[in-house]
Amino acid sequence: MLGAQLMIILDATVVNIALPHIQSGLHFSATSLSWVLNAYTLTFGGLLLLGGRAGDILGRRRVFLAGIVIFTVASLAGGLAPSAGVLLAARVAQGVGGALASPAVLALVVSGFPEGRERTRALAIYAGVVTGGGSLGLVLGGVITQWLDWRWVLFINVPIGIAVVAATPLFVAETPRQPGRFDLAGAITSTAGVAALVYGFIRAASYGWGDRVGLAAFAAAAVLLAVFLRTETRAPQPITPLRLFADASRSGSFAARLLLVGGMFGMFFFLTQFLQDVLGFSPLRAGLAFLPMTLLLFAVSRGVPRLMPVFGQWRLMVAGMLPVVAGMALLSQVSPATSYWTGIFPPMVLLGAGMGVVFVPLTTASLAGVRPQDSGAASSMVNVMQQLGGSLGLAVLVAVFGTASRTALAHPVAGQSAAAFQKHVLAHGMAAAFGLAAIFDVAALLIIAILLRGRPAGPALAPAETDELDLVPVPDIE
Repeated sequence: MLGAQLMIILDATVVNIALPHIQSGLHFSATSLSWVLNAYTLTFGGLLLLGGRAGDILGRRRVFLAGIVIFTVASLAGGLAPSAGVLLAARVAQGVGGALASPAVLALVVSGFPEGRERTRALAIYAGVVTGGGSLGLVLGGVITQWLDWRWVLFINVPIGIAVVAATPLFVAETPRQPGRFDLAGAITSTAGVAALVYGFIRAASYGWGDRVGLAAFAAAAVLLAVFLRTETRAPQPITPLRLFADASRSGSFAARLLLVGGMFGMFFFLTQFLQDVLGFSPLRAGLAFLPMTLLLFAVSRGVPRLMPVFGQWRLMVAGMLPVVAGMALLSQVSPATSYWTGIFPPMVLLGAGMGVVFVPLTTASLAGVRPQDSGAASSMVNVMQQLGGSLGLAVLVAVFGTASRTALAHPVAGQSAAAFQKHVLAHGMAAAFGLAAIFDVAALLIIAILLRGRPAGPALAPAETDELDLVPVPDIE
């Protein structure tokens, strides 16, 4: 199950290193290139709750297998894509497959391990796969792009998917079906609303904030998301149980994850291009440049469960966020004169160590005190915030990059060659994007410091059911 989860997470970042090659091979523009990532993460995040619901109703193993099959076939189609449109369609299909398969993994972890030390250890391994898998994808993408071709970052999923489909019936038991209905209206309006919001930001990156099409996209997003909220308050079996957000601590953990992942995925997107397009790294060297962060993240996240009983979740989250903020702030100073060892390596170390510390207790805080009946929805919501943060965060950062790049382009530097000026423009836009990502991280730190301190997550209760339910014990957040 974790092998499948790793494959799904890898696909959100493994294409990052290959982006310059995809751009030249399929003729993407600098701003439309982000859709190679967003087509996947938007569909994945938007349909995750529906995928979790499908697992409850139809059986988690059955839905998991269907998702892996769709994901594998879509990976093959994406690798063979002759045009940008076909690649984006394949990425959308990959997102659908991932949304069906991924909820089963975390839901089975939560239901299979009692709350306390055992679940914490299991969630530490899961968090290591989810967070470390993103940075591992950058290293793997560099190796594949350098030695093979960018298309192999998609082809590599095919044998893994076949192996997962073959092995799952041998090791994973089917879960009982539960009666229920699908909230299709909620799934469609939420996914379409976020997609419109992302499109508005990316349109602003290309054409400015006053563009009529971009403004229309923002208006459509507002309407669709308002309809979504109204639908969820009235649906008998909503895709997003709004009671999960009734507790301030749990809502704070969701918001902090949204901001933290938004900055992290934006950093992946821009830093891979900075290393290749500004510093002139090869794909392999650019991928290996992320290795310090990857190794630190894996190593630190494995040791965090032993630290949680000693220092408490809240102290670890705050301690982890401080190097994350510092690392992103250092990246906001990049320029064409930046060297890897003085300007990139130190932030990599800070980000790897900090993210390795913060994600395990943050995941635990999101799931603490959730009713067994809501464990699937709560588990899916953790993944939704991960993917939604990646999509929205990247879209906002791309918009800032576009605005800053246009400003730099309007002020040529005397005596600079065309190639040097182009690097100056790219670096200026990327530095602005890293600066905003640092602000995201500061906001996440403030949310953790204020909303999660000394406030254990209370149970998410359904109306008129609170007296009859056996609630999961709630650990002290401290």
